[in-house]
Amino acid sequence: MLRVNARKDDRYEGVFWVTLEDGSKRLATKNLAPHVSVYGEALVSDGDNEYRTWDAYRSKLAAAILRNISALPLKNGSIVLYLGSASGTTASHVSDIVGTDGRVYCVEFAQRSMRELIDVLCKHRPNVYPILSDARMPEKYKALVSPVDLIYCDIAQQQQGKILADNADVFLKPEGLLLIAIKSRSVDVTMEPSDVFKQEIRVLEQRNFEILQTVRLEPYEQDHAMVLAKRGKKL
Repeated sequence: MLRVNARKDDRYEGVFWVTLEDGSKRLATKNLAPHVSVYGEALVSDGDNEYRTWDAYRSKLAAAILRNISALPLKNGSIVLYLGSASGTTASHVSDIVGTDGRVYCVEFAQRSMRELIDVLCKHRPNVYPILSDARMPEKYKALVSPVDLIYCDIAQQQQGKILADNADVFLKPEGLLLIAIKSRSVDVTMEPSDVFKQEIRVLEQRNFEILQTVRLEPYEQDHAMVLAKRGKKL
């Protein structure tokens, strides 16, 4: 295994930078499941600690970090609801950050992706809870999810803002936060991406959520934006 120098990112808990022998730096998380790679990412070590490099071209959350999102509402022990987890690329890094004291509820509609999630992640990570369901219908998995600190939404659906808000009404703690990766082409391919972002943000604002920051994800993801939000004051 390649040996590197690792240092914490001062901005975000559980996020590291590893410096390779050629001097290049990579985003990384400390591996909760040693010696197990999830999506072909490199495993590297610094002393007794093993890290997984985090590819911003494969993970919108990593892209948001590299685009200087103002806060990453994740820490050891966080409870997370992940809407649209697919086969678990980003969810695996969330699992690393929240650790064994945290939980990651992964909601995914596609059966094939869910099988991969179970085979690759859940067998090695006891903090990942797979839920085969439709994020548009949170009542179907209400009994399976406890109140959460963060809802992370990455779904290829129309009405992305509404789906996120509906889930927040059911699961989000009063002080909890939201992160949504808005995919403009999944909402309306005929609209300008900036107009789609404004439309979905307006939906969240109308549902009494305060937008804390919006960052575009280019060059890592085209026509995507990451939005950080929290509950607004009671009306």
